[in-house]
Amino acid sequence: MVSQNATSPRSFYRRRRLVRRWRYRLAPDPWRDRPKAPPALGKRLRRVIWLWWPWAILAVVFTARDQWGWAAGAALLAGFTFLATPAEQSPQFGLEHQFAVADPEFLATMTGATGERPIEGNGIAILNNGDEFYPAMLDAIRQASASVTIEAYIYWDGEIGKEVAAALAERARAGIPVKILLDAVGSATIGEEILRTLEGGRCQVAWYNPLRWYSLGRLNHRTHRKSLIIDGAIAFTGGAGIADHWRGTAQDPDHWRDIQVRIEGPAARPLQTGFAHNWLQTTGELISGGAFYPPPVPAGALAAYAVMSSPEAGASSVRQMYYLSIVCARHSIYIANPYFIPDEVAVAALLDARRRGVDVQIMVSGIHNDAWLARQNSVRLYGALLAGDIVVWEYNRTMLHQKTMVVDGLWATVGTTNFDNRSFAHNEENNVCVYDAAWAGELQQVFLRDVAVSDRVDLASWRRRGLRSRAQEIVASFLEDQV
Repeated sequence: MVSQNATSPRSFYRRRRLVRRWRYRLAPDPWRDRPKAPPALGKRLRRVIWLWWPWAILAVVFTARDQWGWAAGAALLAGFTFLATPAEQSPQFGLEHQFAVADPEFLATMTGATGERPIEGNGIAILNNGDEFYPAMLDAIRQASASVTIEAYIYWDGEIGKEVAAALAERARAGIPVKILLDAVGSATIGEEILRTLEGGRCQVAWYNPLRWYSLGRLNHRTHRKSLIIDGAIAFTGGAGIADHWRGTAQDPDHWRDIQVRIEGPAARPLQTGFAHNWLQTTGELISGGAFYPPPVPAGALAAYAVMSSPEAGASSVRQMYYLSIVCARHSIYIANPYFIPDEVAVAALLDARRRGVDVQIMVSGIHNDAWLARQNSVRLYGALLAGDIVVWEYNRTMLHQKTMVVDGLWATVGTTNFDNRSFAHNEENNVCVYDAAWAGELQQVFLRDVAVSDRVDLASWRRRGLRSRAQEIVASFLEDQV
């Protein structure tokens, strides 16, 4: 029989725990290392309100007192806040400006931070508005010879939806596998006519995270990706879904301003991989074979990062890409994003960049905005940016919906990710990034052309906004982390 000695497992676990002063010594020490931007008092109070367990305790207390109505209300709030609380958090340390976008350390760090390596040999075209990207997408579908896969947040009933469905059904009838993954919330209005067309053509359609009692824990987790992959070798992604308001040339408020990119070459594969992971999770089917993963064939001279982001990873790789790019900027940061709701860390990083002489310009959707909560939260945050000499533009011709960033005229990204907590912490997203002066310069010129028809936000005018506007912003702020 083995005796219990000082080295046995039982005696080992009886030892005293580490004293308090050692518990944080090996991580960033909260007593010695200052976070990038500690949350303000108002933000801390909102976070307390969004904690689920105080509401659960209240539900128990009300139940013990036979106050069933109050107990039910508290229980519902506990469940809602539990489901709505993001698992992903913004970085607080390691955001000091140490090297520039032009330095070799930038790409090496970007690879390490996002887990994505640059993929060589691609042709990447920037497509402005529906009159450019929809014909290109339809032409690619009609020429598909091996496979077609689509992952979409929005696929709505309408003329372009019917045209895309007819093209997909024709390819499926020709014997080509066509797999379509639609978000169960975003694409709920696709309409029976389109679904009948897809079904009649023997297309496979699956719904990402449908509203079911047994999947309530993932209710707030949506796929916000917009990707079309043809033969595993050509891919489209960007801000646009499949709906009629993206048609045209952004000529009026009924036709949105947006950007897609067409990728031809090996960089299409990560978008296919992202689709395959979510398809497997939704349907249980493993996608394999050369029809979906052909041997990589160079189709251009560009190297690209395809950054795939998922809240299930616990940290948003796209958020890390954005923040690292801002921290490393030395000359210019041009961001176009419809729902621009930066947290304290992002605001601090942008202000730091401006203080070291970087030209920081932000373009957002203005009066034509389809998300009231996002609009109010965005306007509420203008003050700190404007006071720090950051230029804010509102695109007021129609709804601006592209998600782009160009840094130092070298590093550029186009994708599906809004600059807000919902995209970073709750949604499946993807961004395509390119490190090339010519390509970044082209996207920068697109930004500057849009700026030319935008309205600059004035700090004095912002400070004069009325009490009604301020009250709406305060109400919206309680849902800041959900938009």
